[in-house]
Amino acid sequence: MVMPVKTTAIAPPSRRMRKDSIPIVEERGKRIFDLLFSTGVLLGTLPIFLLIALGIRFFSRGPVFFSQERVGRGGKVFRCYKFRTMHLDAEKRLSKLFASSPHLRSEWDLTQKLRNDPRIFSFGRFLRVTSLDELPQFWNVLKGEMSVVGPRPYMVNQKKILKTHEPKILSVRPGITGLWQTSGRSQTTFQERIVLDAAYVDRRSFTSDLLLILKTLPEVFFSTNAY
Repeated sequence: MVMPVKTTAIAPPSRRMRKDSIPIVEERGKRIFDLLFSTGVLLGTLPIFLLIALGIRFFSRGPVFFSQERVGRGGKVFRCYKFRTMHLDAEKRLSKLFASSPHLRSEWDLTQKLRNDPRIFSFGRFLRVTSLDELPQFWNVLKGEMSVVGPRPYMVNQKKILKTHEPKILSVRPGITGLWQTSGRSQTTFQERIVLDAAYVDRRSFTSDLLLILKTLPEVFFSTNAY
């Protein structure tokens, strides 16, 4: 006598995919997008790179590029690249400014920025307002140290200011643009930026990344809330 064989229906792979594997799929998709998008930007802006380099050399002596240690995913420190926008004696100028105008210290503590920063030369100010100084960061994206969209890469000495938000913010790759860059930009305080960066991690998705990239374009072209 042949015993009946008990069969179990097997759901298609898409239906039996574990929930905890979805973020892995999204992360891989995000990485592929980062590579394609950054390659396109770097190739498409090569003439702009040349013009910016000439402008920097004309308005200020010194190197074209500036690199600084920043904190990346998992707390790993990497060198973040930008076009140089400051004089070579930038920190000396800042110390001198605080000595002569102590009231500006409160502005710095609140935003980690100065509306009239003596460290920045004229062409560098243009690069900052238009965010063109950040174009070299697409190289960081290609290297896997950054993403197109994500929390900003914080300086090493700013890590302690993140406080309870540190684990969340450092759980993902930092980005060139993100939630606070499209939510007030330079008008936000440093603490508000931290909260917005943490909020991005909670709500991030491929769709939200695309929307943030689209929202970044008018911010750059019209220099909204930037200095």
